Amino acid sequence: MVDRLLGLGHDVIGMDNFITGDKSNLDHIDDPRFTLVEHDVTEEIEVEGRLDYILHFASPASPIDYLELPIQTLKVGSLGTHKTLGLAKAKNAALLLASTSEVYGDPLIHPQTEDYWGNVNPIGPRGVYDEAKRFAEAMGVAYRRYHGVDVKIVRIFNTYGPRMRVRDGRAIPAFISQCLESQPLTVFGKGDQTRSFCFVSDLVSGICKLLFSEHQGPVNIGNPAEMTILELAEKIKDLTDSDSAIDFKPLPEDDPKVRQPDISLAQKLLEWEPTVALDDGLSETISYFREKLR
Repeated sequence: MVDRLLGLGHDVIGMDNFITGDKSNLDHIDDPRFTLVEHDVTEEIEVEGRLDYILHFASPASPIDYLELPIQTLKVGSLGTHKTLGLAKAKNAALLLASTSEVYGDPLIHPQTEDYWGNVNPIGPRGVYDEAKRFAEAMGVAYRRYHGVDVKIVRIFNTYGPRMRVRDGRAIPAFISQCLESQPLTVFGKGDQTRSFCFVSDLVSGICKLLFSEHQGPVNIGNPAEMTILELAEKIKDLTDSDSAIDFKPLPEDDPKVRQPDISLAQKLLEWEPTVALDDGLSETISYFREKLR
């Protein structure tokens, strides 16, 4: 996101407490227009000067993270959203809220459209993330209605690409690192649960289209090409030329059985759709992981 915004000519302030982030992802940036501030956005945020846009992406996003950091996840979705919305109001800035396909929970409607209210267990282990994001959306819309803040909501579906952590815990980095390290691939349940994977450059393009548009959303951004987790594991085995076995583990509680975005709204309002084929995106991601694991 920083690379893209700098490329578009913007001055960018990045803010992160690196509770799950990796500061080395910014090592390549040598640009006086970029400033990095280490800060927890659940605390008061002070930024001098004009702000045109605020992008609120702060949150643990991998299941292993929000299961280990449940309180921090809930706080950044509630207090962090409140603080960023307050900053947007004070600066008269547009705010883009990064929501998630997890607001749909274990969906009873397939594919998922933006008018679907979801099927979420608020007290299940995934509830700390699901409900934090649902609350964030509700607060964002309240600020839009009551204070007139230009709040835009993007619902991000499974995204992958270079700069993910090796031990991220999500399917693609897990399978790639396991293949490259000749370890068994961990597949939960029978592997027949489905996901839809969007390459990071496509996601960033969709987010920018929403950010600089007159539309507020929520808008699904993701790749509607659906596949089972077992199919994904086999594909990554092929692309890495790995002979790793498949190790089937019990399905985690409340793990969604299906996940596929309906992107009709993004196609119509933003003239956006993904362009990177899965094999191409995976190949680029695998190359990155090979370097990281050397």
